[in-house]
Amino acid sequence: MLDHYLTIQSDGKHEIIIEKSRFICHLMRVTTESEAQTFIQTIKKEHRDATHNCSAYIIGENDQFQKAHDDGEPSGTAGVPMLEVLKKKKLKNIAVVVTRYFGGTKLGAGGLVRAYGSAVSETIQTIGIVECTLATIIKCSFAYSLVGKIENALEQKNYQINDKEFTDKVVFHVFVDNDDIPHFRKWITEMANGQLELTESTQKYREKGVS
Repeated sequence: MLDHYLTIQSDGKHEIIIEKSRFICHLMRVTTESEAQTFIQTIKKEHRDATHNCSAYIIGENDQFQKAHDDGEPSGTAGVPMLEVLKKKKLKNIAVVVTRYFGGTKLGAGGLVRAYGSAVSETIQTIGIVECTLATIIKCSFAYSLVGKIENALEQKNYQINDKEFTDKVVFHVFVDNDDIPHFRKWITEMANGQLELTESTQKYREKGVS
């Protein structure tokens, strides 16, 4: 697993209009080519009346799965420019479909390249980018009387809570960067006067917005 990578904050869409043509960009997080193809086919079905539904995706730790499709636009004027935007922004595990409803004015090869690239760039900017950093989930188990103290301390130190359990005790599932685990254990144990149990759990990507 990668230590960290960039991707979109969430799935979403955004529309731009160029020379009366509508360009509707749909972005989705994916982890397999099968997911990407299903997403592409879903959008094509939803916009079956569109002039074009051009697509691209980039998947894998080493970007080993890449594909671009022009869907009837002149070769190299749609899918590849869309893919290049994802690569330039160093994003991973994303599928994109740009739906075009022709507005009556031909854009030419250069105009198409700019239009499809702009549709993807603007949509990414609208949705936002997150950095996914591989971290360890540490379960912190403690009595209810310590909830406020521990929650406030974690917030002040910018530790992100992934999940909370409330049974006979309280359990916070906290993201801790792998190289920070010894420091975190020492800090939270001292802060809670030893009145908690710590258990290292699974590894998971912690997401943080990128400006």
